[in-house]
Amino acid sequence: MLYKFKSKAAGDLIMLEPNGRRVLEIIGKDAGPKGIILPEEMPAATQALSAAIAREEADQQAAIDEAKAKGEVPPRFDGGVSLRQRAVPFLDMLQRCSKAGKEIVWGV
Repeated sequence: MLYKFKSKAAGDLIMLEPNGRRVLEIIGKDAGPKGIILPEEMPAATQALSAAIAREEADQQAAIDEAKAKGEVPPRFDGGVSLRQRAVPFLDMLQRCSKAGKEIVWGV
C-alpha cells in the first residue's frame, strides 16, 4: 500500500506504507486509509515530527558512541535511510500548507 498525500498548496507526496504510517503515528493521526491534517494541526505536527527526528538521531549517536567506547563496530541503522531523510519532504509539505492555510488529505 502507498500513502498519497495531497494538498492545494504543495505537490503530491507518495510514501510507502510503513514510512507513511510511521510519520502519521508520530504526528498523532490515525494511519487509516483516509484522513486529513487541518492547517491548525500543522504546527504541532511539525514540532512532533522534528522532535522524533532529533530523538532518533540522538539515540543513534549514543549507540555509535557506546560501540566505539567498547571497541566494537558501530551499528548501522534502517538500511542507512534515516527518519530525517524520509520525513523532510513531509515536513516541507506541512510548512507550505500551514503557511497557505490549506489542509493535507490522503486516500481521497
